Amino acid sequence: MSDVRLSESPTTVDKGTSFLQSLEIQLRVIGALLMRELHTRYGRDNIGYLWVVAEPLMFGSVIAAMHSGQRGHEGDMNPVAFAVTGYSIFIIFRGIVNRAEGALPGNLGLLYHRMVTVLDITVARALLELAGTVSAFLILLSISIAMGFTDWPARPLYLMLGIFYVFWVSFALSMIITAGTYERHTLGRLVHPATYFAMPISGAFIAVSWIPEPYRSYLLWVPLPHMFEMVRYGQFASATLEYVDLPYATAWNVGLTLIGLLLLSTVRNRIQLS
Repeated sequence: MSDVRLSESPTTVDKGTSFLQSLEIQLRVIGALLMRELHTRYGRDNIGYLWVVAEPLMFGSVIAAMHSGQRGHEGDMNPVAFAVTGYSIFIIFRGIVNRAEGALPGNLGLLYHRMVTVLDITVARALLELAGTVSAFLILLSISIAMGFTDWPARPLYLMLGIFYVFWVSFALSMIITAGTYERHTLGRLVHPATYFAMPISGAFIAVSWIPEPYRSYLLWVPLPHMFEMVRYGQFASATLEYVDLPYATAWNVGLTLIGLLLLSTVRNRIQLS
């Protein structure tokens, strides 16, 4: 795995290793795991590593084409641009969560190396999904701009913040799923259907303002619509933050992250390496 010496542990290399040195070592480990995951998943055949971008690009293109004949939404929310922005970002959630179930079974051998942790494996897989999906989103967004469907993002920082929050909640859930589905294969089979059930309540395909009360209030109990409203606020000049509660979304993400970290720390003790 790259040039990382996995047979050594940060604690055994040098007991006086500083925090920054330890962080650098773990970042190298994650980088090596990411390259291994990229090669294992896509290989070098056909278009090879380009599949990491091509796969979400194809999904996003199909969804955008399906909305090309619709009437315009309110303000500057063109249906094609609305679909590209919503579905392309939702692929981050779907990809990270769906692949979490197989994170441990396919990488148990790596845990022989003391430098590699379950968290490292989870982080590497999530970052790979993020990189591929965001790249595909930028390509589709550029094509939409070139074809006159939309303009450049009105508020780029909010767009990036919204994408970060979607990634954060996806990663937090992936840790919970990785730990929860280990030795529970039946539970793992429910992950894929659950992501499809999450689509209509995610806010990725419909603006919260379009939903009448009292259903709008019910939907806002779910953290994802707050994040997708933030994404749309970053992209479209006519969008608002009226239905975005950032502290609420942050509390959800922090809580899920803490639960995920706790579960990952306990699942490592149950892994038997023979």
